[in-house]
Amino acid sequence: MKTAFIYTNAYLDYDYGPTHPLRIGRLKLTYELMKAYGLLNLPSVQLIPTHKAEEEELAVFHSQEYLNILRQASEGFLVGDAYRYGLGLGDNPIFPGLYQWSLLVAGATLQAVEFVAEGKGKIAFNMAGGLHHAMRSKASGFCYINDPVIGIMKLLRHGKRVAYIDIDAHHGDGVQKAFYETNQVLTISLHETGYTLFPGTGFEYEIGEGEGEGYSVNLPFPPYTDDEVYLWAFEEVVPELIHAFQPDVVVTQLGVDTFYDDPLTNLHLSMWGYEKVLKRIKELAPQWVALGGGGYNISNVARAWTLAWAVMNEVELEEQLPESYLKEAVKMGIEDKELRGSLNTPSDSQNREIKVEMERVVRTIKETTLPKIKG
Repeated sequence: MKTAFIYTNAYLDYDYGPTHPLRIGRLKLTYELMKAYGLLNLPSVQLIPTHKAEEEELAVFHSQEYLNILRQASEGFLVGDAYRYGLGLGDNPIFPGLYQWSLLVAGATLQAVEFVAEGKGKIAFNMAGGLHHAMRSKASGFCYINDPVIGIMKLLRHGKRVAYIDIDAHHGDGVQKAFYETNQVLTISLHETGYTLFPGTGFEYEIGEGEGEGYSVNLPFPPYTDDEVYLWAFEEVVPELIHAFQPDVVVTQLGVDTFYDDPLTNLHLSMWGYEKVLKRIKELAPQWVALGGGGYNISNVARAWTLAWAVMNEVELEEQLPESYLKEAVKMGIEDKELRGSLNTPSDSQNREIKVEMERVVRTIKETTLPKIKG
């Protein structure tokens, strides 16, 4: 089984700014941990250098007007109404080279898609990708170009049937909107409820429209949801949906901001729960294009995506982090010495109420969406 990992150190040429929570350096840290574990030297692994996408490849989804604005902003020229396009705000700063950064991210996703679609292997991972909030003509939620949408659209042109599973703590609103009226893509998003977290969408009654009715599925979790409830809801819904839809390829957004110690979100998953979800996805996916996503505790990002890559390659890792990685991590103020860490997450007195709420959500999905899905 061949797998592909798409990466370049050129990502580090770009920076959202010193106070922005999305730190591009997390990608290099993850790469170094994978390398320390020997995961990039496996006989089955192809390490592919990232190439930038061409602008016409972005234009299959994004408007030309928006792309022009992004390019101008990236070069330091800013028109007065840039805010209309989501630029210059706290979440979506204008920084030198932001357009080139976006071309790299989208290019890596397209390379992952090509690897799988052309039959070179069954799994490809672009951890820089998964920027799922960007809209056709607007930046949103740290995302300028929606690489999952662009990648899925390329898979559709290859004649592939695509299911998209998003496990970021934030709802995958940009991807949902792009495919809300089609039955060619099944979108499944598991996230913290929009009542308490950006972008304020992704409720269970958002099920698609027209031909797409039933093909948008949302599991909004209350704050403090732990592994037990999350895994139960996943098992109740996702396998049945995948079996009903029968995709050729599963595209995933593997955001790691669902953990109990992420600074921006309120879910209470552990590394152990995350690993179980990854293993189930691997069992369900005939082919797998994996993308990164959110994650604002950089130690969690490095450990979780290293664990993800190990799952993709069916490798069991030592719990003790490699000494070569620890030396670099300490320089960044990281003290974690174990890959998965503790199984115990902070308890919450509302666990019973959370389970009751998710039982209601699961029941609603089974009644309103599952009967509409055809393979």
